[in-house]
Amino acid sequence: MAIVTGVLTLTAALTAQPASAEGRLPYLERPTGARSVGTTALHLTDTSRPDPWKAGADTRELMVSLWYPAKGKGRERARYMTPKESELLLKDEKVPGVAPDLLSRTRTNAFTDVRPAGRGLPLVVLSPGFSKPRSTLTALAEDLASKGYMVAAIDHTYESVATTFPDGRVTTCIPCEGPRTPALFVKLQRGRAADVSFVLDELTRRYPTLIDPARMAMAGHSVGGASTIAALVEDSRLRAGIDLDGTTDAEILTGALARPFLFLGKPSTYTPGTGPEAASWERDWKLMTGWKRWLLVDGTVHASFNDIGPLAEQLGLDVGAKLPGKRALAITRAYVSAFFDTHLRGKKRPLLDQPSARYPEVRLCAPDRGRC
Repeated sequence: MAIVTGVLTLTAALTAQPASAEGRLPYLERPTGARSVGTTALHLTDTSRPDPWKAGADTRELMVSLWYPAKGKGRERARYMTPKESELLLKDEKVPGVAPDLLSRTRTNAFTDVRPAGRGLPLVVLSPGFSKPRSTLTALAEDLASKGYMVAAIDHTYESVATTFPDGRVTTCIPCEGPRTPALFVKLQRGRAADVSFVLDELTRRYPTLIDPARMAMAGHSVGGASTIAALVEDSRLRAGIDLDGTTDAEILTGALARPFLFLGKPSTYTPGTGPEAASWERDWKLMTGWKRWLLVDGTVHASFNDIGPLAEQLGLDVGAKLPGKRALAITRAYVSAFFDTHLRGKKRPLLDQPSARYPEVRLCAPDRGRC
């Protein structure tokens, strides 16, 4: 099994505090499930289509990380990223005062070279935000795996600040150099939907007894969340989906979506009636005819819904959130797992149906009734 590689990315809004950041090693919060977690990485090549970004590339190459419940712990914890990836990321984000390899020393909770436990596991596919590598969803992936899920996070090649391949190549983000237009995000979402369908083909072929093909779903952050809608529309094998703080596009959802869907985001952007981003959710909400929820988490920012918030907080970096990163992660983990438990395992989770005293920061919105 290969070591998982990836990159943590920080937003331009971070303010570095060098002494604090240099004195600590980042770590991922422990998963909340009972299972040990194993991990591996796959290099997949889709020969049926050209790469949408790289001129002359007649195939689409992807790196995919898998996390799964494991038979005990292994000797080696998985790597969050390589030293070179850490160096390139920190240089790209202009974060001063930290060692170039600092992020490569992030402590994870999954182990390489350990055998999977169980059969017929539900599968959750994860898609990161634009320019963000798959590693930024590791804490969520580890948590789901600890609760009995197979999880597959995709690095959408040339859409991330860095993707490392087994032969040592490191690809960077081609569309990041151009304007961020609506047409770009439509292309991103459609391309990611195609990536997801290909990954489902490969995983169900490679692991026919480990994965239950009747229990597969998807979640994503930012454009990865918006791409979840596109993927559900294009691939009926996906039984449910989650959008974590991602604005969607009208060109993607052209008809009603009857499968379960969860919107989870920050109030400053997605409070109904407040702006174009919220309007994108409102438009899609009206077209969704199945089970659906719209949840907002007070005190959050965009980075609160992946690894960026918690890791930046540990390093003394400010992403602008009022809610601590550790708390935001706990909320994200709780609601995401409750959603998939409900719709992939048939377990009733009241957390999704009413306000929770345990998570008072979370508001259940009813946009069609004008309240949130």
